[in-house]
Amino acid sequence: MEIVGRGFLAGHLTAVGARHEAALVLAAGVSTTVAHARADFDREAELVRETLTRCRAEGRTMVLFSTASTALYGPGTDGRENEVLVPRTPYGRHKLAMERLVRDSPVNWLILRLTHLVGSGQRPHQLLPSLINQVRKGAVRVRRGARRDLLDVKDAVRAVDALLEARVTHEVVNVASGVPVPVERIVDRIEEILGSRAARETIGTEPSAPAVSSDKLRGLVAPGVLVHDADYPWRLLDRYVPAAAGPLGPRPDPATPS
Repeated sequence: MEIVGRGFLAGHLTAVGARHEAALVLAAGVSTTVAHARADFDREAELVRETLTRCRAEGRTMVLFSTASTALYGPGTDGRENEVLVPRTPYGRHKLAMERLVRDSPVNWLILRLTHLVGSGQRPHQLLPSLINQVRKGAVRVRRGARRDLLDVKDAVRAVDALLEARVTHEVVNVASGVPVPVERIVDRIEEILGSRAARETIGTEPSAPAVSSDKLRGLVAPGVLVHDADYPWRLLDRYVPAAAGPLGPRPDPATPS
């Protein structure tokens, strides 16, 4: 596969790149759910259009990464791919618009809605590095009621590999564990692992959102490719928090609680 992008996910996808020569994977663009800058959205839209043009000219399958976050699946939804969505945030509306660009194109396509990935090489603004940095600095901001579905980036890569191997196209698929956990419990576990405590400030309340369904993904890949149980998120934290807790970086923007 050809991978457009040089970030966290793009780097991990290189492990399976040689297996899927007909795919062009767009692993670049706006990656934070609190984004709202029109210029950033416009740049991603142009990149999507350019990638679609290339796929059409070269006869390739385009893989677009979208979001399975609460920015898309908010209150009143059931976390499944086939429902009509009306996102409440600029980021959610933008990602849904990018999906429509791809779905309306004449190329073969695959849209993957990703949840919150966890793994080596993450950027400071992403969920786990942000929470670790805040705990180490002694103060964490969270939204009351917030839950997050954590997924090992290696499992995300396995899912991409399996879907392309099965030649799945013209489908929108959630790539998620289906096991959301309260952010406050994630902070608890980070504190346990790091052996430190942080003051907590609750910023508002996050509306209750559904668990993201992984039923469709499980039906499209071979049994055993993805195994997620109730302990899955805690195993991820035990694996990645010690590795991610390196030197202190810049403090995350306090206006964007997790």
